[in-house]
Amino acid sequence: MLPDFMEQRTALPANMPSSHLRVDGQQWLWAAEAMRQFCARFLSLWGADDRDRDGCFRIYAAYLLPESVLVVEHSIAAAAAPFYPSIATLFPAALRMERAVHDLLGISTDEADHRGWLRHGGWPETLFPLRRDVDGSQQYPIVSAPYPCVAVEGDGVHEIAVGPVHAGTIEPGHFRFSVVGEKVLRLEERFGYTHKGVAKLFENLSQQEGHRLAARVSGDSAVAFSWAYCAALEAITGTTCSSRAILLRALALEHERLANHLGDLGALGNDAGFAFGLTHFSRFKEDLLRANTVAFGARYLFDYVVSGGVAVDLTEQSRRLLLDQYDALEPAVANMRSIYDEHAGLQDRFREAGRLEHSTAERLGAIGLVGRASGIACDLRVDHPWAPYDRLDPQRIMQTGGDVAARVQVRFDEIIESLRLCRALLAEPPMDGIRTFVSPAEANQLGIGLIEGWRGPVMVALETGPDGTIRRCHAHDPSWQNWPLIEYAILGNIVPDFPLINKSFNLSYSGQDG
Repeated sequence: MLPDFMEQRTALPANMPSSHLRVDGQQWLWAAEAMRQFCARFLSLWGADDRDRDGCFRIYAAYLLPESVLVVEHSIAAAAAPFYPSIATLFPAALRMERAVHDLLGISTDEADHRGWLRHGGWPETLFPLRRDVDGSQQYPIVSAPYPCVAVEGDGVHEIAVGPVHAGTIEPGHFRFSVVGEKVLRLEERFGYTHKGVAKLFENLSQQEGHRLAARVSGDSAVAFSWAYCAALEAITGTTCSSRAILLRALALEHERLANHLGDLGALGNDAGFAFGLTHFSRFKEDLLRANTVAFGARYLFDYVVSGGVAVDLTEQSRRLLLDQYDALEPAVANMRSIYDEHAGLQDRFREAGRLEHSTAERLGAIGLVGRASGIACDLRVDHPWAPYDRLDPQRIMQTGGDVAARVQVRFDEIIESLRLCRALLAEPPMDGIRTFVSPAEANQLGIGLIEGWRGPVMVALETGPDGTIRRCHAHDPSWQNWPLIEYAILGNIVPDFPLINKSFNLSYSGQDG
């Protein structure tokens, strides 16, 4: 039974049942405590500047309950130093989000860690770029200052600084290792180097254009983010997409999952010194991307999901091509799996490396693929199935080992399950159109779109403005929850295993930095 104040709900548009709760400062904490008590999963935290509307700032938190999403909203009167209670002691993943909110909006908490997260000296400490009276196009001189990493002291302890610029073609992130010999005692991460001001960019777009920017929040999750954005807008406007469009969106989403898992399995083999795996999985991924070009019109599906549906339909020739591709891919992946499983050198590197214990994963809020590899049952396609997954009977893939080997096995199993889902989606005959007109939404409406991407739950919180504009859009990548977990998974491992462990998580820098 929820506390009385939590029963005062209003309807919130979403692609699954949702509630919207407005609370004061004390109730903000009570709500978080209640969510922890009821084993809700923490999804995201973000803020907004509404001083032009009612003289207040607002802070939001989204929680995933067994039957719905709950969005908790707390209004904060504008003051010289706006403040709200931290929920990081209850949901540790919220800490970095709270720090980011301070950098962007200047709203503080009572949490002890007040270090900046996104600013990196790119704008003055007294300026907060998401406030409505700030010109987002203004440039400021970079002011570089040392970041106060937590020091580890003791006999034989030294630090190794890695990044933010790396030897490979990966995005920038800084990793500070405290080690004795090669054994890792502590890892501290610092990100924000790819912050692009996405939330501010959304404010310059129309509601009909927003899906294009959403697709580019994290390029390897373009379908998930654009679908989440469109789901939020369609729910606000009461738009029902055709069954054909929903089917094609799901097909594109599963192709996105397949492409990323194939790429990761090759890269994991390569990081363990098995270039043969990289060669073959790269070929499998390339074949799939070429099939994407024929079927969907592009290798990577940045602009495939549009408001009201999808950009293009499948032809019968494309359908047959995809089925042939699945028939070739499945035995090829099964053959490579047997090689990976029986290769002593690979298994020596995979097993016990980067173990994330179930208790740690549960306490810190692991979600998505990382959570499932540590025995946490969390897959929106299964737990909160939306169309067309509600009639496909998707199977949740899980492992309990929590190490690199477990995360590899989850990827193998999810490839096979995605191929099954793709075949089921293609078995349904085309019956209606692929796009429904979406009228401009009324101003001051809040919608939540929540889609299970290949990494985990992708969420978009969309607030509409007048005349078809976007007042605020918050796009959340599950990497926010899972990046801190690497700091635990690396403990007791040696430094040379970090690239392999990091790749087994394969989290998004861009998706988190925003």
